[in-house]
Amino acid sequence: MLSEDVRRSARNRAYDMLTAAGIALTPEERGNIEIADFGLGDLERTGLELVTYVNTDRYCAKELVLFPRQTCPEHRHPMVADEAGKMETFRCRKGIVWLCVPGEPTPGRKTKPPAGDEAYYTVFHEIELKPGEQYTIPSDTLHWFQAGDDGAVVSEFSSTSRDESDVWTDPRIQRLP
Repeated sequence: MLSEDVRRSARNRAYDMLTAAGIALTPEERGNIEIADFGLGDLERTGLELVTYVNTDRYCAKELVLFPRQTCPEHRHPMVADEAGKMETFRCRKGIVWLCVPGEPTPGRKTKPPAGDEAYYTVFHEIELKPGEQYTIPSDTLHWFQAGDDGAVVSEFSSTSRDESDVWTDPRIQRLP
């Protein structure tokens, strides 16, 4: 469990990164920056900071912040009831982010799963996104992503987000906003 001081510091760092990317937040949005450590308690290695603008039964829009080399762990968004799982488009705003998806493993790839957690990462086809570039991940597709050395700010546009239905490769992950 992260202390409130760690959460406050992470929230301030995320806000500074969003501001540096030219993304303006209202005071309410700033106060609601979510800090996700996925229940692992190692935010600097495995985590994500996010602002959710809207999440309805039709669509979702978020800003994702990753600190330098921070990793969002491998997961997929499966079908829920009779609806397709979340399809999402990631658009890099600042820094570099690498998405790992199914496919031929990328030779000399830049991403590395967090030390000690390698067994929970299975897809290694790397897509590099620089500012202004985007990539769409189909529903129910395994993926994970990691920021470059300077961190990254990424806009996510997707169908409805149902975090409680996501399937994580690592059984230790707890993802509830």
